[in-house]
Amino acid sequence: MSIPLRNIKGFPPHEILYYRIFVSITLIWATIFLFRRTALKNDLNFLKSLSIRNKTKLILLTVVSSFLITGNWFTYIYAVNSVSLKAAAFAYMVCPLLTALCGFIILKEQLTKAKIIALIVAFISIILLATGSLHEVIWAIIIASFYALYVILLKIIKGLDKFNFLGVQLILSGLMMLPLYFFNAAPFPTASIFWLHIFLIAIVFTIVPLFLNAYALMGMPSSALGILIYVNPIVAFAVAFFYFKEQIDLHQLFAYLLLLLSIVIFNAQLLKSVVYKKQ
Repeated sequence: MSIPLRNIKGFPPHEILYYRIFVSITLIWATIFLFRRTALKNDLNFLKSLSIRNKTKLILLTVVSSFLITGNWFTYIYAVNSVSLKAAAFAYMVCPLLTALCGFIILKEQLTKAKIIALIVAFISIILLATGSLHEVIWAIIIASFYALYVILLKIIKGLDKFNFLGVQLILSGLMMLPLYFFNAAPFPTASIFWLHIFLIAIVFTIVPLFLNAYALMGMPSSALGILIYVNPIVAFAVAFFYFKEQIDLHQLFAYLLLLLSIVIFNAQLLKSVVYKKQ
């Protein structure tokens, strides 16, 4: 996502976020009303069947999850365009550690010895990368905290259609951003390049990944999904180095290779099962 974000760097981060959310809301609810009305009706019946206590809990968790993902989006956009791409990538290195830790503490998910070793290797990699700018590290922790807690809440929220639930989250995100939109009123953007990139970000980098993320959590531990997020900074590193020509030194390269090793260790059992199935 850093490529389309950098292409519209001239626009303020909050403006990019406004239209990312508003376009996503329009697209996702058009899809729901056209093709998913039965699923929407089932969700409404499910809500009616809940007790007042459970309904209140669900509403509260939904509002908090919307706030967390909105905070993650804004801080990520700001980091990419105003801090550094490496800081944004670093955030998604910290995120899986926080997610796995929260999954262990809050959801009581078990971690095997191999997974603990993988997390230790990843932690060493993070320490190596954190020896640079403290400013970048602080931003990375803020971005990661928003997303890690969001993933945990998604694991707790059950019983609703994931696509419809995403639509509700986006509406709440839009409502949160609406006061800021009017407070920081700016001329309506008319540049075609802006809208092409906003639609790209809304579809490819918002609706699709958030739906897949929520769907994966139906059968995958949050710690496992968290560690797979490590693919994100590796891709971001490659984009920063090969596409944006950001400088990288040997110790950073070594840190990213350690990170790749931690992914392999954490998913060793899964990789083994895939290999044996093919034989």
